[in-house]
Amino acid sequence: MQSNIRNIKFTASKSSGEVNGLILLPDKPKFLLLFAHGAGAGMKHSFMEKMSAFLSEEGIGTFRYNFPYTEKRINRPDPAPILMETIRSAVKAAKENAGNILLLAGGKSMGGRMTSMAAAKESLEGVKGIVFFGFPLHAPGKPSNERAEHLFSVNIPMLFLQGTRDKLADLNLLKPIVKKLGDKASLHIIEGADHSFHVPKSSGKNDDEVLKELAKKVAEWAGKI
Repeated sequence: MQSNIRNIKFTASKSSGEVNGLILLPDKPKFLLLFAHGAGAGMKHSFMEKMSAFLSEEGIGTFRYNFPYTEKRINRPDPAPILMETIRSAVKAAKENAGNILLLAGGKSMGGRMTSMAAAKESLEGVKGIVFFGFPLHAPGKPSNERAEHLFSVNIPMLFLQGTRDKLADLNLLKPIVKKLGDKASLHIIEGADHSFHVPKSSGKNDDEVLKELAKKVAEWAGKI
């Protein structure tokens, strides 16, 4: 499936100024995913690049974008209000640049969590569902479910994509949360995957096969919502 990619800029917030974005669209996109990056890498990280390509093969376009701190090459993420305002600005920019394509939102680790926090505070206009590529439920080695409290205020479907070796999400804590969220939450588990969705050779899979599986799961889930 052929894809078209283009660069755009949009204002993240009045105080933060402009950030860069990349829109990748297959020929006949079924959805456009607003794809926010994790805390330690920007929109051009290899995971973001590859995941976007595999999603495109499934008919899902992506709109990757940087948060202000990434643009400024600062190592520490912006305060949560700035991150959430950037996400809202990205939703607006997506509508202006991608027409009437149905929208999904989410991202890798922090990007997904901040998307759900923004949606919990105030609905993201036009967004039909949220995808978490590794929800960071707690700090490494410090099991807790406090970061999940806001999820119960999100009023759209959510898909959790998680690995069994993810040190930022103890599945013994996450599974009950997903169950309690009821019909609006789905969980897909990758055996042997860590927070970056790397898998050991003993798993019988390679990393690209895992990303393809994630892309297919997103497409399957999106088709149902």
